[in-house]
Amino acid sequence: MNARYLKNENMLSREENLMLRQKSAVVVGCGGLGGYIIEMLARLGLGNLTVIDGDIFEASNLNRQLLATPENLGTLKAEAAMQRIQLINPDVQVNLISDFITPENASLHLAGHDVICDALDNIPTRKLLQSTAESLKIPIVYGAIAGWYAHISTIFPGDGTLDKLYPEEFSKGIETELGNPSFTPALAASLQVAEALKVMLGKPVVLQNKLLTIDTLEMKFEVFEL
Repeated sequence: MNARYLKNENMLSREENLMLRQKSAVVVGCGGLGGYIIEMLARLGLGNLTVIDGDIFEASNLNRQLLATPENLGTLKAEAAMQRIQLINPDVQVNLISDFITPENASLHLAGHDVICDALDNIPTRKLLQSTAESLKIPIVYGAIAGWYAHISTIFPGDGTLDKLYPEEFSKGIETELGNPSFTPALAASLQVAEALKVMLGKPVVLQNKLLTIDTLEMKFEVFEL
């Protein structure tokens, strides 16, 4: 066992650590949520990591996005994600996709992974992610953030969780109304990575058909049945 992963062994068995080296995850979105998810998956020792984002960094990203720096403003987020992974853990095989998810490319980009991490910022693309993942039989770990608040859920094919959370009349989120600080994405991303790890290792997943709601202003964590 690589000494890099020795501290994993008090929570994961040696066999599970080796299993993780054979697993593959895709992170859709390399911004607020995605940067932290990518960082943690790479440090855990995931074998293969695909990062997808067609966006570039802007100055407004600097307050919360782990991958954003004053030096890389105007550059592609997915490229920064790849460079970060290679810097912190060269063991991880990286697949870089500097593109936005669309109906035309979603199946191509998402196929072949063990889990999809949703780090998007809009509802229509999230629903496209869910429908594509269902056709490919791949679980999704969903996360959404706005201001002091966050939602987390794990969606298996057939669950239709996002249809329950976002009826048809819901076309946009509330981030623009509530803003986004630095700590909410980090917290939500940590919980998404915990769920993604359990999915990949076949451990019991707590948040299937449930929604974890987080209110950091009142420090309330609640789980609702869906």
